[in-house]
Formats: sequence, C-alpha cells, structure tokens
Amino acid sequence: MPKALVTGAAGFIGFHLCRRLSAEGFEVVGLDAMTDYYDVSLKQARLDLLQGPDFSFVQGRVEEPGLLMRLFSEQRFDLVFHLAAQAGVRHSIEVPRDYLDSNIVGSFELLEAARAYPPRHLLLASTSSAYGANTEMPYRETMRADHQMSFYAATKKATEAMAHSYAHLFALPTTMFRFFTVYGPWGRPDMALFKFTRAILNGDPIDVYNFGDMKRDFTYIDNLVEALWRLAGQPPPPDGKSVCAEDSLSPVAPWRIVNIGNSQPVQLTDFIAAIEAATGRSADRNLIPMQPGDVPATWADTMLLTRLAGPITPIPVDKGVQCFVDWYREYYDC
Repeated sequence: MPKALVTGAAGFIGFHLCRRLSAEGFEVVGLDAMTDYYDVSLKQARLDLLQGPDFSFVQGRVEEPGLLMRLFSEQRFDLVFHLAAQAGVRHSIEVPRDYLDSNIVGSFELLEAARAYPPRHLLLASTSSAYGANTEMPYRETMRADHQMSFYAATKKATEAMAHSYAHLFALPTTMFRFFTVYGPWGRPDMALFKFTRAILNGDPIDVYNFGDMKRDFTYIDNLVEALWRLAGQPPPPDGKSVCAEDSLSPVAPWRIVNIGNSQPVQLTDFIAAIEAATGRSADRNLIPMQPGDVPATWADTMLLTRLAGPITPIPVDKGVQCFVDWYREYYDC
C-alpha cells in the first residue's frame, strides 16, 4: 500500500485531502499541531471522521526539531503534501513570529527530512497572495512576484524559494501550489464565507471590506482536491522539458509552481448574494475600507493546471455556497 504524509491534516484542506487519499488506497499519516488559531473542536471533529485502519495521526508542530525527520525515517513516504502553516493575512500583522516559526522554520524541517528520505513527489502549499501587488490579471505562474503585501504572503514566497533550492541541490521533484480562496464544507471560521454565514444566520451585520469592491477567484474544495490528486502523479521532470510555453518548470531543478483556482473571479457583492440566497436571509452590510495587507482582486490563469491535470469542471459559486450553508446548518444545528 502506498503511503502519504499530510501536514496540517486536521485543517480544512488537509482533512478533505486525507479523505481522498484514503479513498484512493493510500495509507495516510496526518500531522497537525491542533493550535487554537480557530476552534479546536472543529479540527477534532474533522479528525474523528478520518479515523480508520488506513489513517494514523501524529500531533506535533512541523517546526519541532527532529519530529519530521523521525517520521520520514520511520515511514518512508511515497507522497508528501505540506499544508501545515499559520494562515491568515490580517493575523500575520499582529503575530508575525508565529508565521516565521510555522511557515519558514517548519518548511525547513520538512525539506531537511525530504532531503534525507526523498519521497517520489513533494507537494507544498503556497498562496495566491504571493502575487502581491501585481495588477495584471489573470495571474500566471511565470509572472514576477516580488512585492508581497503581507508577512503571511512573504513567508509563503520564501518557502517557494527554499523548496526550489532543495529541488536543485538534491533532485527532489517538487510542486508548489498557489491556492485561490478555497471554500466549502468544513471550512475555516476565519474565512469570509464562514463569518458571513454565521453572522447572517445570527442576524448580525457583516463587515464588507473595500466597500464591496473586491473580486476573488473562489475555488470549491472538491475542485482543489481533485487538482491535488491529479498533480500528485505529475512530478516535475529533471530534464527541464516544459509541457507548454506557460510552464513554470525551473530550468535547473525538478520544481514548478501551479495555480489552483477557478479562473472565474466573482465580485464580493455577488458572493454575498449567493449566501443570502442559500440562507434565505438578507445581510446587514457594514461597508468599511480595505484592510492592511489585502488586495482588491485575485484571478488565476489555470492553463498550466489544465495541461498537467486535464480539465476540471468548476463547481458554480451558488452551488458551492449552498453546500457550505447546508453543512453549516447541520453541523451547528441551526
């Protein structure tokens, strides 16, 4: 039975990915620190659903010296998905040290373990926030991304560079994923969909940043996990031979960046309207200015993803939002 490691296994994306890997016949080892950045009981509920003969859980921080090295030496993973990170653009302004420890030091520990015990494919999560101040859209993987707008984005961009150096020095097949506003059932409480749904159902006002003039490339969780699964079988080649002109494949390492998005940016006001339709209630909007570290729009060019993984039919936003609201009502019995 092939074996996979998923760091951040109790997180939103990690939970869904672990389920998919188990369904595909993998023995899955999940690592998570179970931090209290948001409701730990939600993380535990995800873990409870993952329990089974082909899933084992290790609680610990990726930045703990030697922890990942021990795991790699004991398990010898075929695939490694590194999703563990301190998330949140605004939170990184308040406690940047957490981002340095988890995102930079934790990724270093992972790369050292992969260097010693190489998997067939190393896959690491980055973020669309890495594009920073770029205003040309849609975002392409081959664009320069030098002006990050938050410390969170800066740590993820640094991780990309660190992973490239290890891919070059130690021939580690490595794929970096830039995720675009992932949403869906079991999502994170600090994300807009979760906060808006909770507030609307409670009759509370919602904070709408930049007075509603924002666009996001909302990506439904099932689409993202499908992309991760397909790309896991497409490790970057060592010969530098690109699959297309838009390929981000490094000329000196088996390393590339791939956008995972919907390629259909949605106006924030339309996203709120979808939540209103799904809940059957109207939102009381509190229109406020843009927050530090935020960007007005994101939009993924997914041409490279399609060339590597084939077409993935996107879940429409209204359907995806309805799925989330249905889950929310059932989970919170409201």
